[in-house]
Amino acid sequence: MLIFDRILKFIVMNIQELISLIRQKKSYLCVGLDTDISKLPAHLKDHKNAVVEFNKAIIDATKDYCAAYKINTAFYESQGVKGWEAMEETLHYIGNTHFTIADAKRGDIGNTSAQYAKAFFETLPFDSVTVAPYMGEDSIKPFLEYENKTTIVLGLTSNKGADDFELQKMEDGGKLYEKVLQKIASWATPQNLMFVIGATQAEELKHIRTLLPEHFFLVPGVGAQGGSLKEVSRYGLNKNCGLLINASRAVIFASDKEDFAEKAAEAAKNYHEEMQLYLS
Repeated sequence: MLIFDRILKFIVMNIQELISLIRQKKSYLCVGLDTDISKLPAHLKDHKNAVVEFNKAIIDATKDYCAAYKINTAFYESQGVKGWEAMEETLHYIGNTHFTIADAKRGDIGNTSAQYAKAFFETLPFDSVTVAPYMGEDSIKPFLEYENKTTIVLGLTSNKGADDFELQKMEDGGKLYEKVLQKIASWATPQNLMFVIGATQAEELKHIRTLLPEHFFLVPGVGAQGGSLKEVSRYGLNKNCGLLINASRAVIFASDKEDFAEKAAEAAKNYHEEMQLYLS
């Protein structure tokens, strides 16, 4: 069955299909499966495949309210082989119904990046992967060479450390992140390239949308990190929606009890209902 599922998963969901899915579901919610094993409900912690059982319950509870799932690979890689197996089983459980993101933040010299691209586009056949741009074009190009896959580049992040580099002023008066966004946008098209823009950077988002009117933005930081869905939607939506709003802890850990899936569904539904207002 796993082999059959793997073949099915190679029916890739590209950005055009993501746009269609968003219109169909009237939702641009991405549920982040940042499954921290230490935060699982007590009744699951002794389960042989606790992470997988938790993820399956979350997916079943939220699938009607979201367009995408983002797997933060760090929470799986830290568990060794068992974690990688859990990540693969979770990915195949999602199947072809939603846009899938490997939140891996890879970025290295070209031949190494080619292996990272193979890992997350072939061995684990995600629809997209997040990458870090610090090492320049040759570190990102191997990802962009995959047809119908999407490369999601870190643009302007929500963390405090964004002040250290991303928001630094350049000699021409612009900010470093602006140069990064514009440079990378010239390497590909909005059909295979997204950017990560943190939800807590809502003031900058209006300006970023003028720089990149057609690209999709993956926006973390709504919910537990304090970002405003209303503000992000106001400044970031475009004619094709152009946004995937990621919510992780606010959805998957809405409860730490046996009703965790029910509470996750309620949280996802609330985001969905608010998003319908903004899409209309």
